[in-house]
Amino acid sequence: MPECRFKAVFTVDRFLRAIFSGLVLLCCASLAHADDDFVVRGFGTLGMARTTTDDVEFVRDLSQARGLNKQWSGAVDSVLGLQANWRLTPQLEAVVQGMSRYSNHRNFKPEMAWAYLKYEPLPNLSLRAGHLGTEFLMEADSRWVGYSLLTVRPVGDYFWYLPFYGINGGDATVTQSFGDTVLRGKVFYGKSTGHIPLADLQWDISGSPMAGTYLEAQHGPWQLRATYANLRFNRDLPLPTWLTPAQSDFLHAENTRSHYYSLGLIYENGPWQGQLMLNHIIQGSRALESSDAGYGLLGYRVGQVTPYVGYSWVRSHRRSENLDAVTQFIMEDSHTDQTTRILGMRWDFAPRMALKGQWDGVRGMPSSLLPYRMDNRAQWDGKLDVFSLTLDFIF
Repeated sequence: MPECRFKAVFTVDRFLRAIFSGLVLLCCASLAHADDDFVVRGFGTLGMARTTTDDVEFVRDLSQARGLNKQWSGAVDSVLGLQANWRLTPQLEAVVQGMSRYSNHRNFKPEMAWAYLKYEPLPNLSLRAGHLGTEFLMEADSRWVGYSLLTVRPVGDYFWYLPFYGINGGDATVTQSFGDTVLRGKVFYGKSTGHIPLADLQWDISGSPMAGTYLEAQHGPWQLRATYANLRFNRDLPLPTWLTPAQSDFLHAENTRSHYYSLGLIYENGPWQGQLMLNHIIQGSRALESSDAGYGLLGYRVGQVTPYVGYSWVRSHRRSENLDAVTQFIMEDSHTDQTTRILGMRWDFAPRMALKGQWDGVRGMPSSLLPYRMDNRAQWDGKLDVFSLTLDFIF
């Protein structure tokens, strides 16, 4: 396999253009609506990271076409976002969020992350319709707002299987208090948007129906959420054209359904922060392996500094069919079996700004290939270290 390195994807010029475009939008919006009913906010991350191997490329999630190797890169974690909230009436609000991040297109072309109307006919009922972010897993809707995270990025072993960022559809949320406990339930439905990069090809998942629900309970410093969602793919994977009809039929994804189950627990009290997350994913297509994953995270704040430690794991389940060598080779691309140790520190050195440094120690089997890019199977031993530095901010 020819040597492939992650070069020329992230450039200062591209990111500065994205920042300039965002600032222009911010200034125009502020001048057009200088009142309390129209508010513009923003968020961003300037990040640099590298790994200790060139045998695979480490990505933030499966939506990224290329990733990190031994060379320092700012592409994987850097992002700039702007959000405008316009209160049209006491019950009706319009929300638009744009974002520039490294995506499946291998560039920082700005994209529309959210664009919806929210209507609150009752104090405990919220209805939204438009382009919405996905909430398959707890905290998934704020995955790119680095300032809201304790860690540099969402824990990979847990979030890698969620490259779905948006749907065109709607949701309904009901909130009810019972003494000191607040219960919140949500249902949503919509059609997926976007593509998932697979080597040099793109899997078009746009138009695939998504549906789901969650039930959340909050009591004092504790927050518990159980979630279920499913996705029916309406297009096949971009499989090689030289496969036999029998092989293509065996690996087809069209009209197959994936199911996502998750349970999350968050604790925040004084200087302590803790998270415990578990998920179980059932894949309907034989080309994709079902999986189990989870992580635990604990941080303790001392002044402006919060050191934290974490541990995560993910294992997918091989299928037992007797397969030919070509089909088996393709199916191995979705196999993963690894653990990750996390050690980091967050420094809130100024209002709305934080510096973070983090080490991720990935230890897995050589057969653990998902979600890495540009894998050299002959040399990959399943082990790598990731070193990351980020500046997170909101405004």
